[in-house]
Amino acid sequence: MKVCIGVAMALFFTTFGVKANDPINGKVIAVIDGNTLEVAAQDQVHKILLAEIDCPELGQQYGDAARQLLEKLALQKEVIVNLKGKDRLGNLVGVVMVKGKKDLRIDLLREGLAWTTEKNPNAELEVLKHAAKEKSKGLWEQEDPMPPWTYRRQQTMQQPKSS
Repeated sequence: MKVCIGVAMALFFTTFGVKANDPINGKVIAVIDGNTLEVAAQDQVHKILLAEIDCPELGQQYGDAARQLLEKLALQKEVIVNLKGKDRLGNLVGVVMVKGKKDLRIDLLREGLAWTTEKNPNAELEVLKHAAKEKSKGLWEQEDPMPPWTYRRQQTMQQPKSS
């Protein structure tokens, strides 16, 4: 099973001109939401999801604030993307570093504009999330904020089923 996954990932990254262990050096040309951006590198545009965090969706409270912070931190800046893999939809997932030094996820968590991932959260990032929660920063001002994965599931359930 591990061999099949490894072969599939190698084929994906080779097909799209990116190797699994090679960083992407480029420029952020668009910010889609609080944890998704587009990086132009070597005549290609890569859609990148920030690894190990999840920000509120744009339809949720603080979703636009997360997007605005990511724009302020990254838009039109040179970045290095250390790829971690793909999500279930095939999007590239990685750690994005501005000028090779500033991890974008840290500011989003410190400002209370992101959760750590639902499954197997990164312990170092979890500390940042809890610190923002203790200070009631950002989305943690709310008594019981809805995680984006719950919001997305609810949105999916509300869509009419096609026959």
